Amino acid sequence: MHPSDTFILAIESSCDDTAAAVLHNDKVLSNVVANQSIHNEYGGVVPELASRAHQANIVPVIDTALKRANIDKKQLSGIAFTQGPGLMGSLLVGGSFAKSLSLALGVPLVAVNHMQAHILAHFISEDGFDKPEFPFLALTISGGHTQIVKVNSYFDMEIIGETTDDAVGEAFDKSAKILGLPYPGGPLVDKYAQVGNPKAFTFTKPKVPGLDFSFSGLKTAILYFVQKNVAANPNFIDENRDDICASIQHTIVEILMDKIKLAVEQTGIKQVAIGGGVSANSGIRKAMKDAESLYGWKTFIPKFEYTTDNAAMIGIAGYYKYLDGSFEDASVVSKARIEF
Repeated sequence: MHPSDTFILAIESSCDDTAAAVLHNDKVLSNVVANQSIHNEYGGVVPELASRAHQANIVPVIDTALKRANIDKKQLSGIAFTQGPGLMGSLLVGGSFAKSLSLALGVPLVAVNHMQAHILAHFISEDGFDKPEFPFLALTISGGHTQIVKVNSYFDMEIIGETTDDAVGEAFDKSAKILGLPYPGGPLVDKYAQVGNPKAFTFTKPKVPGLDFSFSGLKTAILYFVQKNVAANPNFIDENRDDICASIQHTIVEILMDKIKLAVEQTGIKQVAIGGGVSANSGIRKAMKDAESLYGWKTFIPKFEYTTDNAAMIGIAGYYKYLDGSFEDASVVSKARIEF
C-alpha cells in the first residue's frame, strides 16, 4: 500500500472509556467512544468493573468505528493501541484485541504511549486548527498527570516539569467531592466557576521550586476552608457554590500558568500546546488564549473531542510510528507505568 494511503485502526482502553478510531493518514475518519457510567455510583473508577466493561464494549466500538469510516478491515495498514500508562486490566483488554487483530490481518502492530498521544493530537488535520512547529512546549494535564514537556520531534520529548504528588485533575475532582458534587466533579467545578467570582476567596498557591507542581497542599487548604465555614454556617456551600468553584479554578489556573510562563522564560520557546482531559477546562483554555496577546506566545488548544481519552490521538501517534517503521510483535506487554 502506498504511504500516502495509510489506514490506521486505533484502540484506546487505558481507563474507563473504550474507544476506537480510524485514520486515513493524518485525518480522522471516525472516532467512537463508549463511556462507562457504572463508576458514577462509586465516586471513582473501579478497575475490575472497568476491565469487564471494556470486554463488553470493545467489539461493538471497533465495529462502529470501521462502519463510520466506511472501510473494510482488510484495508487497514496497521493497528495502534495504548500500551500505557493506565489501569492494567483495562490496558490488557485493548492490547490483547489489538494483537489478535494484527495477527489475523497480517498488518503491523504499533504500541503507543498514552501521554505522548495527548501531545500528538495536535497533529491531527482539522480545519481551523494549526499544528505546532518543533520545538514546542506541551502542558499535559489530566486526572493522573501534570507535566511540562519539551517536544523536539514526534517522539523526542523531554519532561522538564511534573507534579511531585497529585495531578491537577485529581485536585479538581477532590475539590468537587469536598463540595458534595457528584463524580466526575471536575467539569462541574468548571460549570459553576463560569458564573462565580474568582476573587471571592483566596487560596495560597504552593511554593514548589523550578518547573514542578504540587497540589496536595491546595486540596488540604480547600478542605479546611470548607470545614471551617460550614461549621459557622451549615448553608455556606449552597450559598457560595459558584464563588467557591470560581476561586478554586482561578487558583489552579494561576498555578499552571505561572509554571508554563517560567518554562517559556527558561527555554525561550514561545509555542505552547495543552493536552489531556483537563485541557477541556474553560478557565485553562481562556488563559492559554489570552497568553497570545499578553506574552506574544503562539498557543495550541485541542478540539474538545481530542482532550479526554480518545482513540484518534492514539491513531495519529500510531500513524507517525507506522511511517517510522516502529512496530511490535505479539510479545509486547501492556504497562501500567511506562517510560515517557
